[in-house]
Amino acid sequence: QLQPVESGGGLVQPGGSLRLSCTAPVCTSEYAVAWFRQAPGKEREGVACVSAGSGGERSMYGDSAEGRFTISKDNAKHSVDLQMADLKPDDAAVYYCAAAPTHLRICLSAFDTYPYWGQGTQVTVSP
Repeated sequence: QLQPVESGGGLVQPGGSLRLSCTAPVCTSEYAVAWFRQAPGKEREGVACVSAGSGGERSMYGDSAEGRFTISKDNAKHSVDLQMADLKPDDAAVYYCAAAPTHLRICLSAFDTYPYWGQGTQVTVSP
């Protein structure tokens, strides 16, 4: 069973930037790759996702990520990156990458439909 592999987590100061990378096993014309996060005592939260179908590729962002985070796909490297800027203490969490070999119309609200999950990478935001 293949699973995504996350990298790029670490410690950053508030207001700093961090770039996460997800090497996913899904490299087909139709796919969905998403970043979720979960902090201790909190529910799993959708951060950003990108999905492609016959109509093209589109991305979605959670409310907390909109305007600060950017998701992009590198077809050559078969990876999906999450560029995070203006990080806040509330952004601290374990970030998980999820992938599916099909187009998901609402790729952030359907986390239970993702068959492939990485083990997560820790993001810590502290002075």
